[in-house]
Amino acid sequence: MGLVMKAFVTEADYQDRSVGSWLVPWLPDKFPRLKKLWADGGYTGEWLAQLPADCPIVIEIVQPPAGQRGFQVIPWRWVVERTFAWLSHFRRLSKDYEYLVTTADAIIYTAMIRLMLRRLSRC
Repeated sequence: MGLVMKAFVTEADYQDRSVGSWLVPWLPDKFPRLKKLWADGGYTGEWLAQLPADCPIVIEIVQPPAGQRGFQVIPWRWVVERTFAWLSHFRRLSKDYEYLVTTADAIIYTAMIRLMLRRLSRC
């Protein structure tokens, strides 16, 4: 559905793959039904081999087809891009206004709560 279940905001000087190596071992305890995780090409690298052998989550790197030129919708990637588009409709998330990462984290949750409440009110 593209709804944010957990946000983890860091300073801009962290690489995606290093933050991924912090989060993936933590996920099975918080989300026991989570079985598969799709990630983009920024998450490739040796950190995948360093994950615990008993990690129940399968990580699939979504890559564009070989030889792709121009824009083309990549399967499952559009879900993430659509969620970012939803979040960018909120003024405080459209730019980097926040000084503290905890504030940015809270605003992401506030935006998602608002989106979910709007969907529920239609029912």
